[in-house]
Amino acid sequence: MQAMKFVSKWGVWLLTIVLLTGCSDFNKLVSGNDFDAKYKAAVKYYENRNYTKAIQLFENLIMHYHGKENAENISWYYAQSLMAEKDYYSAGYQFKNFFKRFPYSERAEEALYLAAECKYYESPEYYLDQKQTKEAIQEYESFVDRYPGSVHIPDINTHLDELRNKLMRKEYEIAYGYYKVESYNSAYVSLQRFLNNYPDSPYKEQAMFYMLASGYEYGMGSQESKMRERLQQVVNDFDRFAASFKDSKYLAQAQDYYTKAKAAIASLEN
Repeated sequence: MQAMKFVSKWGVWLLTIVLLTGCSDFNKLVSGNDFDAKYKAAVKYYENRNYTKAIQLFENLIMHYHGKENAENISWYYAQSLMAEKDYYSAGYQFKNFFKRFPYSERAEEALYLAAECKYYESPEYYLDQKQTKEAIQEYESFVDRYPGSVHIPDINTHLDELRNKLMRKEYEIAYGYYKVESYNSAYVSLQRFLNNYPDSPYKEQAMFYMLASGYEYGMGSQESKMRERLQQVVNDFDRFAASFKDSKYLAQAQDYYTKAKAAIASLEN
């Protein structure tokens, strides 16, 4: 038992020495001036998927090799390493930079595509700010304009659908949110704008119903001079809703709004 413990401790100690020695050698390589050795080591780290060390070395090499042989490879491997480490912001910047520096490279098209891909991966969930989603759409559209025959077009179209659906969901939730907090005029206007922007949305049924409901509540809370006009709009909205969704689960409730709006209009006229 004592022998096994000794062997175990010896193994841990030996491993520690090896790791420390390795770290020391790497630090000397980073701080040294043998750039050829740095380049070879960086590529080897990249090929072995040790991207953390590869990144450190490529960062160290970029300025030294600027405008020289291997500059293109260094820029490419550096961007690829950042992407592999899921640092999509930095990777996207480096791919765009690669495209600008080496526009005639056989990798130029791929670099621009990967720059757009990095923006896609940065796009957050629909309920968060969608600035990066919009930027990703712009990057993809710019790529398609430049390379309409690219092999990446099918994947790009899939990603564009996903990104646009995210924006659509965000806009619907904002509009519906006004209804939930009883800001009925804002809800009506926002839902109407949503339906204009996305006439074939999967949220069309809900949007039309909550627009009708918002219109009714807003109309009933209006001054008498404007109530009739606004309630008549509810009647019109119901006609469109009923024609579009004859079997809707909201139909009975929509019918109730319609009936009450008609009764209120009749009362105002009398």
